[in-house]
Amino acid sequence: MTNPEIALWRQIADTLSAEIAAAHPGDRLPTEARLAARFGVNRHTVRRALAALAERGLVHARRGAGVFVAARPTEYPLTRRMRFHRALSATGRVPGRKVLSVATAPADSTEARALDLAEGAAVLRVEGLMLSDGVTIGHFRSAFPATRLPGLESQIEAGRGVTESLAACGVPDHARAWTRLSARSADTLLARHLQMRPGDALMRAESLNLGPDGTPVEYGIAHFAGERVTLTVTPD
Repeated sequence: MTNPEIALWRQIADTLSAEIAAAHPGDRLPTEARLAARFGVNRHTVRRALAALAERGLVHARRGAGVFVAARPTEYPLTRRMRFHRALSATGRVPGRKVLSVATAPADSTEARALDLAEGAAVLRVEGLMLSDGVTIGHFRSAFPATRLPGLESQIEAGRGVTESLAACGVPDHARAWTRLSARSADTLLARHLQMRPGDALMRAESLNLGPDGTPVEYGIAHFAGERVTLTVTPD
């Protein structure tokens, strides 16, 4: 015998799915209370329908903000000469970058080892967010050898991208030496930055970029929202 409540939440999910197909990524769905009133059901039934849509990747919830239409995952190729804006533009996306902080600080042991510096040497740390079609898809934190790249801080603060900023500091090109990929769970801070829930899945990319002469110029760690990005490793 068919459980009428299960049939009902499935009907609601199917109705909303059809409406979502005509919506835009990032659009907010009506509240549970409004949906319950619209379909004449209790909020538990609506919650089950929304959970089913989330499992299908059609919506995602932001704590305290509501339920939103999910974007199609962004294709992000990882190559030796990876350029964020160029890579996303090539897939038809509108790339964006928001710098959260720029500061000079002593290198920690990992930064020093990667950048071939003495521990405690000055590095310029840049932290920010990566966006695709206005949706935040990742958080980055990069360290640059400060004494090798005088003037880099002013370039970054002026709103220039990494490639343009490095070129202004005498590094006309840079290439990826290596990238290490791993999985992580979002902590409270990253979850807030990426508008996720603590514990949600992240992809972590640790990398090192070299200048034309092989000198390290950037060590970085990026965290990508697992449901919003597809990382593809491709040869140049």
